[in-house]
Amino acid sequence: MKTRISSAGVLAALFLAVVGLPAFGQDAAAIVERARNRIEADTTSTRSRMVITAKDGKTSERMIDQYSKESGGRTLMLIEFKRPASVAGTRFLTIENQAGGEDRWIYLPSLGKTRRVAASEGGGSFMGTDFSYDDISSTDRDIDADTHTILREETLDGVPCYVVQSVPRDSGYQYAKTISWIDKAQSLIYKNEMYNKRGELVKTMEMSDYRDVQGRPTAMRTKVATIASGTSTTVFMDIVRYDDTMPDGVFTVNYLETGRIR
Repeated sequence: MKTRISSAGVLAALFLAVVGLPAFGQDAAAIVERARNRIEADTTSTRSRMVITAKDGKTSERMIDQYSKESGGRTLMLIEFKRPASVAGTRFLTIENQAGGEDRWIYLPSLGKTRRVAASEGGGSFMGTDFSYDDISSTDRDIDADTHTILREETLDGVPCYVVQSVPRDSGYQYAKTISWIDKAQSLIYKNEMYNKRGELVKTMEMSDYRDVQGRPTAMRTKVATIASGTSTTVFMDIVRYDDTMPDGVFTVNYLETGRIR
């Protein structure tokens, strides 16, 4: 099976497929699809540190666990906050729909209940970080949801890349376009730029410190910066494991509320 994970997963921003791509004639959608679907794994589990940096340089840190799995042709993902105490026990669940899109729920211990996250909230901040709900799910976004175009070939930090523009077919999506720098040799995503409908750059997402984890090149650092606020959120992957046994019961609303599998 193939599990598609975001940067923090997202968070976990985890990416494989060491397959070279042909030169400029390569189809843009194929480039993006290969980059998003590089990692062949039944499951992925991670523990990471999320460092939030304010405009004045002050930082706060959170510890999160993330679990991803493909089941029945759908991608399932759970994020659980472990520290500090103010957010511990907060859990976020996404379940991909086979017909497109996904369902999202969040459990907030302070309220003692689970709330469904509406699609219209996709651009909202995820737990006070620079990630939006859509950013968390970005690597699970359907390839056909966007129109992809190769803008140019360019070297980024010494790495030859395709620079690909992705424009959403749905005008309601939070970004008017995303520009990605994708390694030509290994399909690694190094950078995304996200623009609003006025053509202004609103966020950048940078993936770095790729390491071999069980034969899969994996980004161990993902940084999202918000241009207007001058803030950023950086996710440092401390533990990454592929193909661990993971019951479907983890990816349920019951688990969100109890932290236990029935």
